[in-house]
Amino acid sequence: MNKVKQKRLEAKGWRVGTASTFLGLSPEEAALVEMKVNLGQALRARREARGLSQLALAKRLRSSQSRVAKMEAADRTVSIDLLLRGLVMLGARPRDIARVLGRATGAAA
Repeated sequence: MNKVKQKRLEAKGWRVGTASTFLGLSPEEAALVEMKVNLGQALRARREARGLSQLALAKRLRSSQSRVAKMEAADRTVSIDLLLRGLVMLGARPRDIARVLGRATGAAA
């Protein structure tokens, strides 16, 4: 959020903070959420770059299209293991995954 908008909201009595603060997440919990978000975004980007639909990826994973949608949205019911399986299925190497995990989104922090 830009500073001007933040100051305007605060002047009207709004409190501006992070998702972590709002949800009461510990730094460790926030880091896990951020990792899942990054993995989900990477999965979607890799799937789209290969011209695959969610259904096509689901068939490769022996899963459902709705599960792939949840994976890409980093749904709380999706395990990190499943996200990693999807990325590997799409050709991601360990260094690709490490790069994704090292990226900071600020979404959970």
